[in-house]
Amino acid sequence: MLRDSLVIGIDFGTDSVRSVIVRTDSGEEIASDVYRYPRWREGLYCDPGANRFRQHPLDYIEGLEQTVISCIKKSGPSAAKFIKGISADTTGSTPVAVDEAGVPLALQPAFAENPNAMFVLWKDHTAVKEASEINEHAKKYRTDYLKYVGGVYSSEWFWAKLLHVLREDEAVRQACYSWVEHCDWIPFLLTGGKHVAEMKRSRCAAGHKALWSAPSPPAPPLSPPAGGDERGSWGLPPNDFFASLDPLLNCFTQRLYTDTYTSDQPAGTLSKAWAERLGLTTDVVVGTGAFDAHMGAAGGQIEPYYLSKVMGTSTCDMLVAPMEDMENKLVKGICGQVPGSVIPGMMGMEAGQSAFGDVYAWFGKLLQWPLENLLLRSSLINKETAAKLKNEINDKILYELSIAANEIIFTEQSELALDWLNGRRTPFANQELKAGIIGLNLASDAPAIFRALAEATCFGAKKIVDCFTEQGVPVKGLIGSGGVARKSPFIMQMMADVMDMPIRIHRSEQTCAMGAAMFAATAAGIYPKVEEAMAAMGQGFDKEYFPDKNKSDIYHKRYERYQKLGECVESLSV
Repeated sequence: MLRDSLVIGIDFGTDSVRSVIVRTDSGEEIASDVYRYPRWREGLYCDPGANRFRQHPLDYIEGLEQTVISCIKKSGPSAAKFIKGISADTTGSTPVAVDEAGVPLALQPAFAENPNAMFVLWKDHTAVKEASEINEHAKKYRTDYLKYVGGVYSSEWFWAKLLHVLREDEAVRQACYSWVEHCDWIPFLLTGGKHVAEMKRSRCAAGHKALWSAPSPPAPPLSPPAGGDERGSWGLPPNDFFASLDPLLNCFTQRLYTDTYTSDQPAGTLSKAWAERLGLTTDVVVGTGAFDAHMGAAGGQIEPYYLSKVMGTSTCDMLVAPMEDMENKLVKGICGQVPGSVIPGMMGMEAGQSAFGDVYAWFGKLLQWPLENLLLRSSLINKETAAKLKNEINDKILYELSIAANEIIFTEQSELALDWLNGRRTPFANQELKAGIIGLNLASDAPAIFRALAEATCFGAKKIVDCFTEQGVPVKGLIGSGGVARKSPFIMQMMADVMDMPIRIHRSEQTCAMGAAMFAATAAGIYPKVEEAMAAMGQGFDKEYFPDKNKSDIYHKRYERYQKLGECVESLSV
């Protein structure tokens, strides 16, 4: 019977959504499909200069429907009846204002073109001021409400984005009944939820981004007074914390949640309307949602103390440890530690870099400026030929840069860069920081600068490992997944060299969607624990990069210079 069970994993990424249909007995991928968000591709509702990145819910709905239907069609006419579960992961924190029925405001005619009524993408940094206010406000309280998010609240997260939108847009403020993460809204949508109070909220989203902590048992009579419990477990912080920050947040927690759910738990079953739209049955179990890197860690077969690095436009780095090992241990500077947020029953810890693949894409776009602005306007070549040539070069530019950069013999004094093109996420989030390049001279060419930028992203990754190890949480090895991990041997070899430890690359090209499929199988009751789903459905590893010991000394010296450069830039930004 297990042999006949299929599940669907859906991965909502930054640029596209992909769906996979997977066999639960072996993890074999039966079908997959990708849908690129058309409104996002056109740059609608975004302003990169202002760090505003918004996505329309219709991109998500259309992508969900088209990819799932396409996968079912590719799987054959009988596949639909064997599908037992669906789970989805999303980027995060990517919240949206909703009405009382849980409908994103952008789906209403009055807000259809209003960016503030749309999903505020994870990389949106318009709430830097609000995040700073939250950090200062938290210092006034005896209870440290930031203790489980590394001690620093980020502009990329739930409360900062909510406060910014409420302050900026009166119409949205009046219409906003609640504030919902993308990963919570998708299961609510699929199960046909009618009121936002019915929505099952993700443990990983709540714990890592919204200051939620599992409530403590009732305190003994002689314990500290309310608000001063140093054990620090509270659910969401009390209303006073938010109301005294800004009256716009007064009583907002009443329209949020108390309980949260791990991703192995069902959110419900497919509604009749969505079952008919997708060609499935209402018996299909819909799993509780989570963030992409959290499910991706499962899809990449994470192990305790092995850092799972999902490497795409940014990185999200996940580490899990037995609960007993983390008792009374807090790691400062990371993006939170939450029981069950990655693997139920284990402590999940998150870190990451705000820009990784985005750094390389930025440099590629910089080099493409002549093509965009000169070639396409030239009278010497027709537009169709110019566009074709541009696309061919775009596809090859980073590949050719990697080949050339790999041949460079670098020294301690070679070009050196900082990777903070989108601020810094870990350690100690600060989205106001900027990147930089030093050591340039008239011989500095494109490959040399690209090599420095790639090295900077690897140095940023090493800072994350140091953040864990220096606080007593060992990192035994690295697990790589995502587009960059699969497509760039140059950067992965550099990563191993800089880290001075091996990095295994997961075989699956879609670890996030595969992780969602594993959680779908668990939520549907096919496996009692996600670890069993991981063991049965995991695809294993097909590459491993080992550090080149001949380069360790020079990288050690350059890493010291990288840290000094970072300290200098950070001091100038104060």
